[in-house]
Amino acid sequence: MYPQNTLAIPDRPLALNSPYYIRRSPSEEWAYTELKKPGSLLQVKAARKMGKSSLMLRLIDHAETLGYRTVLIDFLQVDQENFENSNKFFRWLCINVARQLKLDPKLEDYWNEDMGSKVSCNLYFEQYIFSQINCPLFLVFNELNIVFEHTNISQDFLPFIRFWYEQSRHNYPWKNLHLFLVQSTEVYVSLNVHQSPFNIGLAIELPAFTADQCQNLAQRYQLNLNNDQIQRLTHLVGGHPYLVHLAIYHLGNDLITLEDLLKKAPTLEGIYRDYLRSLWLIVQKKPELAIAMQRLANSTVSLQLEPIIADQLYSLGLVNLEGNYCRLSCELYRLYFGSQILCENQNNLVNLQKLEQENKLLKSLVYVDTLTQIFNRRQFDRSIEIEWKRMMREIAPLSLILCDIDHFKIYNDTYGHQAGDQSLRAVAQAIHDVVQRPADLVARYGGEEFVIVLPQTDAKGAVYIAEVVRENIKTLALPFDTDKLPNRPASIITISLGVASTIPGVDAGDIETLFLATDEALYEAKKNGRDRVQLSSFLRFQY
Repeated sequence: MYPQNTLAIPDRPLALNSPYYIRRSPSEEWAYTELKKPGSLLQVKAARKMGKSSLMLRLIDHAETLGYRTVLIDFLQVDQENFENSNKFFRWLCINVARQLKLDPKLEDYWNEDMGSKVSCNLYFEQYIFSQINCPLFLVFNELNIVFEHTNISQDFLPFIRFWYEQSRHNYPWKNLHLFLVQSTEVYVSLNVHQSPFNIGLAIELPAFTADQCQNLAQRYQLNLNNDQIQRLTHLVGGHPYLVHLAIYHLGNDLITLEDLLKKAPTLEGIYRDYLRSLWLIVQKKPELAIAMQRLANSTVSLQLEPIIADQLYSLGLVNLEGNYCRLSCELYRLYFGSQILCENQNNLVNLQKLEQENKLLKSLVYVDTLTQIFNRRQFDRSIEIEWKRMMREIAPLSLILCDIDHFKIYNDTYGHQAGDQSLRAVAQAIHDVVQRPADLVARYGGEEFVIVLPQTDAKGAVYIAEVVRENIKTLALPFDTDKLPNRPASIITISLGVASTIPGVDAGDIETLFLATDEALYEAKKNGRDRVQLSSFLRFQY
């Protein structure tokens, strides 16, 4: 039993000796096991107050018990001037690591401007840091998400982390480097990305507390709550660790009764008012998120939202994902966003229903091609920019396919523009039927040209998709009989496709380079006889 005077408000990471820390099995056991492996990389990504910092303290402590030296790089503590350029950033990193290891930095002995900051930093670790400590190093990057906000740094630093990780597979000194990356996911909303911009190593999940874990915590606070009371509390907050801790803290200190806590929770009198308000301040900046939250709050079933909206709500911890559908992660959010926020909006003369209708109308007018009913050039430009930035941060391939209906001008001259429009609609639907992943995009680029955006897809995968599209168009068997094109294998509409694949920022420096490579591949496909898929000779990244 724990004495009553040990109760402390849960507003900071739980100390190593705290009796109120609840282990998340089996994720934590997997992390401890992975940490023992040479060159391990762990990372945890979660919304705020899910327990990332408390876990970080325990992993650092465990690393020290294994005989590792430990260094914590907290990007919350970095002066903005160190994000000005990569050279300044990498120098700051090296000095910081050396100081925490109680080493004389001696940076100038290893830094060579002609070789560049990344090579210099790599040599500094390999030739100086590792040789001086002569034991494994556990290097923790806390709030790595802050780096994502500085593209000039992230495009160099994130590939560098991946390089370190890959070095550990075959380079002995680097087997002694163990990395732990900690990310807060709220930044994905402001960055307007779908999901984590960086995915390598072992991902540690921080699930919500179960009812049994909530009961365990209550008992540690000397609270005698029955199963029904625990179930009601868990249902209200969805097992969110901080929200559970805060409730049990107030109950354990006799600051409120359970009935009052449950009743007032979603109101301005409730113990969660500051936490809920902070979430609303984020949501209200994006009307599409506010609209989605209203829909979810008023629905009794899971809903399918646009992928980017669903993922951003998930990054805030507001929803749970179920395949392509999502639902609010707890009753507290349903009550707060369904009533309290609507009242606030009414007081501010904001009509969310009208905004939702206008949003749908604008989307149909601005982003959808009126003839084919697939996305248009404007949506392609918007999507490719988002995916380019996301794949750059994730260091993952992005593929592009350009499709052009063969001899379409002759088709229009032969059959008329009305038949041409019907064929465009049929071809667009046939392409759309092939490309089904939520993050993929099919758009009419202009005239008889269509474009396909495939994130997380290398050249091999993109060529496969292109071949399926080509065959799908031939299966339509749209008649195309003309004397102007003799000696064709079949008198039907066919399509030519150009494919290019790159890791943004690595093989290609900008979107235009990727598009030009795809366009050149399409030109080669048409020059070589049409009705074929041509992979770019320049951008053809493949795993």
